[in-house]
Amino acid sequence: MKTNFHTHTTFCDGKDSVWENASLAYEKGFSALGFSAHALYPFSSDWHIAVEEYGAYRDEIARVKSIFAGKMKILAGFEVDYIPGISVPSIKRYEAFAPDFIIGSVHYVPAGNECLTVDDSPSELLRLANDFFGGSARKMTERYFELEREMLRKGDFSIIGHPDLVLKFNDTLSIIDESEKWFRNEIEKTADEIARAGVVAEINTGAISRGYRKTPYPGTEFLSLLRARNVPITINSDAHSKEALDCAFDVAAQCAKAAGYTETVVDFPTPASFAFAPL
Repeated sequence: MKTNFHTHTTFCDGKDSVWENASLAYEKGFSALGFSAHALYPFSSDWHIAVEEYGAYRDEIARVKSIFAGKMKILAGFEVDYIPGISVPSIKRYEAFAPDFIIGSVHYVPAGNECLTVDDSPSELLRLANDFFGGSARKMTERYFELEREMLRKGDFSIIGHPDLVLKFNDTLSIIDESEKWFRNEIEKTADEIARAGVVAEINTGAISRGYRKTPYPGTEFLSLLRARNVPITINSDAHSKEALDCAFDVAAQCAKAAGYTETVVDFPTPASFAFAPL
């Protein structure tokens, strides 16, 4: 079964509409497609869905869902950022828009009077490390994972998005040594928190489609730690264009099987319950 629950459209920073994504997904043989607009409700930004667009987003997904009824399942969701004191991924906060699922993600690392993202560009990541963490990529990375664990303790969501996003540019920059004990300690603690939270971890191929990585998030060791803790997984593309809807799904499936997984989550009967299918 081919599914994807991490899809961005023109309602946020995606290139294609709900309808365009759904039409191509159906042609590609998807059994389910979930939309996940970047969300900071009741706030917004130039890459998050505008506050006044939430109703239109919900209605458009409902319209497309009715067209594909009985052919392909359509789900409405949000990818909600965790920013301390500003935004917590919570089904309750978005209940007025009836989400089928919520993805909780950390993109931002608050630094001084700024809030910088770890996935915008290599130069932005270096600025974050150099200007706010004394040039220490380790301290920056530790802070990133600390924020993820805070989100897992405080939030109420279905999927944790790209749990090691801080590594997006590491194939090029090589500023984070994933073989060091401190890094292993961070991903172990984060895997423990993911298991305690009872959420699904996505295998995310978004950095592959953008040309930054050859392998998905999370990395091999992180994925093995999740498997050892019986954390369920789902394969997502983090698509920002319809062409990327099933990018490198074969690679993601191979990574999942290598870690010992035999099944993936393919549906969300409720935001807190999951349906599985064999890999």
